[in-house]
Amino acid sequence: MSSNLKVLQVIPKLGFGGAETGCYDVAHYLPENNCDSFIVTSGGELLKFIDKKKVKVIRLPVHSKNPLLIIINFIALVGIILLNNISIVHARSRAPAWSCLLATKITGRKFVTTFHGTYNFKNNLKKFYNSVMVRSHLIIAGSNFIFSHIKENYSKHLSAKKKLMVIFRGINVDYFDPSTKIESDEKKLLKKWDIEKNKKILLLPGRLTSWKGQEVFIEAVNLVNIQLGYEAFYAVILGSNQGRDLYKKKLIRLSEQYRMIKQIRFIDHCKDMALAYKVSDIVVSASIEPEAFGRVAVEAQSMEKPIIASNIGGSNETIVDEKTGFLFESGSAKSLSQKILKALSLNETALKSIGTEGRKNIIQKFNVEKMCFSTYSEYKRILN
Repeated sequence: MSSNLKVLQVIPKLGFGGAETGCYDVAHYLPENNCDSFIVTSGGELLKFIDKKKVKVIRLPVHSKNPLLIIINFIALVGIILLNNISIVHARSRAPAWSCLLATKITGRKFVTTFHGTYNFKNNLKKFYNSVMVRSHLIIAGSNFIFSHIKENYSKHLSAKKKLMVIFRGINVDYFDPSTKIESDEKKLLKKWDIEKNKKILLLPGRLTSWKGQEVFIEAVNLVNIQLGYEAFYAVILGSNQGRDLYKKKLIRLSEQYRMIKQIRFIDHCKDMALAYKVSDIVVSASIEPEAFGRVAVEAQSMEKPIIASNIGGSNETIVDEKTGFLFESGSAKSLSQKILKALSLNETALKSIGTEGRKNIIQKFNVEKMCFSTYSEYKRILN
């Protein structure tokens, strides 16, 4: 494998988040186009799936925000760049981006960053820390929402020499394909969740943290129950608390308060998210803060499931309201309950139509192949 284009991606950890899967997908796309592909990371569950024959992985503590480790990583990256004749360094997070910025300045290589989130700031020091993501030759925004956020908050760091552009995140539509799932696996998963398929299933995926809107979801489910007069469906809250034990206890107490213990399932983890979507009837994304992209909405549509999502952030760009899903007023349990009632009232023909349009929408706009090709094309463009 030999090419003029040698790309080093740097990411804190390779987990299963949007930034991480994007890094993984691009890393494996490059060798298919005769480019050398490298990843620097501290570790992560996704590492075991990397094809080591195609992608070279180098372990460094790039997850750390410790200034001393950032400097050590910078020195190590200089060595890696020179030893492997890297042409482009692509940083996907702030702490390692500082190491990458210094290393590319010393070695004279091209620097690329992907702005994966809004990166909150409460003071000028934090804003300066965040600004490393716009100090590159090419700044990639994961959505139009992020593009606008960068222009609004970091315009003084932008110039004619830098390129700011949107490359939508993409998902693997072959993995998130309802036709690939078999009935026996669906039955096993439902048994594991202690659910009998005699009612519809509402699925709310996402790690357990207050901004993901689990409390709004539980409040909305209660309002739907009051409206219908009975528990017409199961509600599955799928996600790890990641050490937030008190928050999970709060959610359980809330479900007990509304007497929904038999209706709501708290599931910590599911290895096959495509299967989780397949067994569900309606998917909800209730975030009360803007999602930079909103993978749940995209994955649900690819699995031909109606999605109900907050009308903020990336969901406004990935969902065609009333056609591939429904948007509700962010943070409003009443608004969410109304959309749930509307989705529950639809007949099978209408639900199937929404599902078909949803998958078509994702294949056309948010396919992983499109994301990888666009990224690869921009790599070549900045080198020339």
